[in-house]
Amino acid sequence: MRFAICNETYQGWDFQRTCAHIAATGYEGVEVAPFTLKDDPREISEVEAAAFGKTARGEGLEVVGLHWLLIKPSWLNLNTTDPLLAKDTVAFGRHLARTCAAMGGKVMVWGSPKQRELQEGWDYDEAVERSADTLREISETCGECGVTIAMEPLGRKETNFLNTAEETVRLIEKVGHPNCRLHLDVKAMSDEPKPIPQIIEESKAYTVHFHANDPNLRGPGFGDVKFEPIAAALEATGYAGYVSVEVFDYTPDPETIAIQSLEYLKSVFRAS
Repeated sequence: MRFAICNETYQGWDFQRTCAHIAATGYEGVEVAPFTLKDDPREISEVEAAAFGKTARGEGLEVVGLHWLLIKPSWLNLNTTDPLLAKDTVAFGRHLARTCAAMGGKVMVWGSPKQRELQEGWDYDEAVERSADTLREISETCGECGVTIAMEPLGRKETNFLNTAEETVRLIEKVGHPNCRLHLDVKAMSDEPKPIPQIIEESKAYTVHFHANDPNLRGPGFGDVKFEPIAAALEATGYAGYVSVEVFDYTPDPETIAIQSLEYLKSVFRAS
């Protein structure tokens, strides 16, 4: 199994220093939040993106892809009823696909819970249709760039839309494009009624990326979730992508998070 970590874990570090520590720790990949490169990711040129990719490779890392896609600018929305805003969201998604490709990345993890929230009075089925239309247009550009959107189910405390892998797969099937697939996240799956290994098995035909974390917002092994069954389930499905460490609690420090998370992941995947 290949392991990566998300770059925003390294709060306040520049990209080269971040990549150097990630590689020295023993990870093979880095996953990038676009807003860490520029406050307004719309301003990242393909030339600049290529330079960031070169920096990562120079430290011995592969750029896995992007995540936290719609954090900035924050007004974009996956299933908006405003046609102009929908157009802006598609344009930004296409820009991120080209940015990801220029960096050498292959996956764009689409989480952004508040930017897909269903508003009061919205019809669910109509929202699904709008979301599918938006994702289908962006997926066309992704296909041209060799990038895949990885739609991320998220817990009910974070959003009221796409809370389970099963629900998200239904949307992916509605999109009907090979460059729109599924992302699984341990923290989010912990909110589902099904056991995590069952979700992994049922979703195997769609899953292209995986986040390792814990409901306590920290890294794998820092909480109560036992990863041995998760590792066994992933390996049993033949999953060949990265397992990326993603945290939301950045204590005590990035070095401790990165080192201990990787040590734990290697131990549970070796055991499986």
